[in-house]
This record gives sequence, structure tokens and C-alpha cells, in this order.
Amino acid sequence: MASTARTLTTLAFAVVAAGCASLAPPVPVADPAIPSAWPATTAAPVAGTPAKPSDLGWRDFFADPALNALIARALQSNRDLRATVLDVERARALYRIQRADQFPTLGGSFGMLKSGGATVAAARDEYSVALGLTDFELDLFGRVRDLSRAALERYFAQTETTRAAHLTLVSEVAYAWLTLAADRELEKVARATLETQEATFRITEQRHERGAVSALDVAQVRTTVESARSDVARFSGQVARDVNALNLLVGETIEPDALPTDFGTSTNLVTALPPGLPSEVLLQRPDVLAAERRLLAANADIGAARAAFFPSIRLTGALGTSSDALSALFGSGTSFWSFAPQIRVPIFEGGRLQANLDAARAEQDIALAQYERAVQAAFREAADALALSGTLADQLAAQQALVDAADRANALSKARYLAGRDSYLVALDAQRTLFASQQSLVATRLAELTNRVTLYKVLGGGVREVTE
Repeated sequence: MASTARTLTTLAFAVVAAGCASLAPPVPVADPAIPSAWPATTAAPVAGTPAKPSDLGWRDFFADPALNALIARALQSNRDLRATVLDVERARALYRIQRADQFPTLGGSFGMLKSGGATVAAARDEYSVALGLTDFELDLFGRVRDLSRAALERYFAQTETTRAAHLTLVSEVAYAWLTLAADRELEKVARATLETQEATFRITEQRHERGAVSALDVAQVRTTVESARSDVARFSGQVARDVNALNLLVGETIEPDALPTDFGTSTNLVTALPPGLPSEVLLQRPDVLAAERRLLAANADIGAARAAFFPSIRLTGALGTSSDALSALFGSGTSFWSFAPQIRVPIFEGGRLQANLDAARAEQDIALAQYERAVQAAFREAADALALSGTLADQLAAQQALVDAADRANALSKARYLAGRDSYLVALDAQRTLFASQQSLVATRLAELTNRVTLYKVLGGGVREVTE
């Protein structure tokens, strides 16, 4: 009995140590064909910023405490991110299931058999207890290990996908915050314009009563009043939609005092891109790393498909004792053991094994193409954001100068109209130019700020909470 136990124990350790071979091919080298440098000159860095955007925490990038508070709430309550995190838990459980196949399955059993004949005296009991090894595959060609490796890489890929979702949520909350602040600024501009138009309308009515202007001038001013009132209603509705969008991203209703109120002071962001940053930083983006992990998983699947062509050995064994009396089961009971190796040799399977291998190779080609596409898309996104960085700054300066000039022209044209030197059409044109330039200034400022967020996102920033 003891000798048999030592034999089975030695056998168990031997099968655990088996499986050192692997038929997986070398991982193919990706060639995304992207330049090693950016096509545009990067902006100057802020003193003390990390060498890589991915090392800059979002709490340090977004300087507005109210925005940071909303981002933190979104990371806790957003339902899409919560589902993605649960996908990671599922992937980890599936990996643990697959990994368990690399180890023997040991199980114990206890049984009782009661049998008898025509008389009660002929009845007898039999008790047995056994410890057994159940259908364990001796992994000589690495099939089980490659399947476990593929499951592990898919788990890592899902983890990176969760990091990408984290990054996307941080940037989407920032986008929604900036959009709400911009629309509130546009609503303020529209209300100020409405107040100006209403004041002009009252003055024009008084002048009409004195016969200084015609009814046509009154009607023209009235159209501008109603147009401004329509703009106020339109921007008010847009602000309400922006608040709803933020509520959805955060996953709960946001208090009014937690929302942005001023577009100038509530959008203080930090430029954090060091000059001369190589394009290789894109390889650390979570979506690119996820694509790389899927490529490694597909490569391991090829090894498992190749190993299926070779014979497989499965072991089943047990040892135990039996007795017709429960009290004698572990004493004078009868010992027994069994060992049942099974060798399976594939001979003809109708092309199933070759089809599985062809499918695994195709999956690897697909994963390689998707990885190269992920790198190319990341480079394009970063290059676009970099290209806009300089031009948007120039646009913002020019647009501010245009607003200043339009404001001066509007004041002069209004004075000339009230003095009776010009018709109202001249003043109306100046008012429209000023209103349009003010709207364009807000839109340009919004584009410049969102481009900073985009650049931070596409270079892999936004995953860390604080800079280490």
C-alpha cells in the first residue's frame, strides 16, 4: 500500500513537471510604417512636467478642482466603466479555469454498497474510500500550456481595455465640462446682445414717436430683438442638454453648484507635452497594448492547434481501501489501486485539425493587422492634435483681435445711428458682426482647450490619478 502510494505520488510530480515543449511559432514582427518623429513641432513644456504624458496624473493636468471632483465621481459611478471592470474579473476567472488544466485533478470518494439475496441473512454491506487522479492530460507538446498562455494574454488585453476606457471617460468628462462652460458663455453673450437690442428698440420707438425715424427702422430693430431672443432660447436648451450629458457620464445627478459657471476661470488646463517627444510613446497607449496582447494570444493559439496533431496521453488512477465493516475500513480493510493511461492518436478527423490550425493562423494575421492599425491610428490622432496646437493658438489671438475691432466698430456705428448720420442697416451690420465674432471666439477657445485634452489623451495620459 505504501509502495503504491509512493509510486502514484512520484507519477503525479512527473506529470506536473511535464509540458516543457511548445509548438507556438515566433511572434511576428509588426510594421506599422509610422515615422519616428512627429510632423509638427511640439509646444514648450511646463516646468516640472514628466517626460511622458502617461506619467502625468489627470489631477495635475486639470487644474480646476471642480472638474477633478466630477472626474473622480465618474470613475466611481459610470456604468460603462463598471461593466468594463467586471469584464476584467471575468477574463481573470476564465484564465484561472484554463490554467487549472495544467495540474492534476485529485479527488476523494466514499461509497457504500448494500446487496443481498433471497433472504435477509444474505444481505451484506461494503464500504470503500479512494483517492484518485482524474483524466489528466500529460502535456508533452505544450497544448494545455499554450491554451493557458492564450487565456492569460486575453486577460491582460482586457485589463488594458479597461485602462483605455478609464482614459476615455476622463477625457469625455473634460469634453462635456468644457462644452457646458462654452455654451453657458454663449448664452451670456446672447443675453447681453438681447439686452442691447431691447434698449436700442426702446430708443428707436421713442425716436419714431418724435418723427426722427420711420416705421421701417422700428421693424428692423424689432427683428434683431426677436433674433436675439431666439438665440437665448437656443443656447439655454443646449446648456440643458450639456448638463444631461454630464449627468450620464458621471452616473448620477450633479448639483448645480458643482457645474462650471465661467468659461474663463473654469477651464484652466495645463500644457504638458515636452518637446522632442518620440512617437514610440504611442506604444504605451492602453489600446495599443491591448492589441499587442491579443496578438500574443493568437500566437499561443497556433501552438495549441499544432499540438493537436500529435498523440495525447491521459492518465487516470486511484488507490484506496474497502471493507465490509465501516469500523475496519482503515484498519484491516482490503487495499486496492488502479492505473489507466490512455493514448489518443489522431488518424483521420475529416480535416478538423488542419482547419483549426488554419483558423488560428488567420486569427494571428488579423490580430497583427489590428495591432498595426492601432499604432497607425494612434499616430494619426497624435499628429492631428499636434498640428492643431500651433494653429489654434494663432486663431485664438486673431479671433480676440477681431472681437476687439468689432466691438469698437459697433460702438461707433451705434453712435452714428443715434446721431442720425447712418441708417440702422449700418448699425445692424456692426451688431451682427460683433455677435458672430464673439461666438467664434468662444468656439475657437473651446477648440483650443479640447485639443489640449485630446493631445493628453492620445499620448496615453489620463490613466494615473496623480503624478508620481
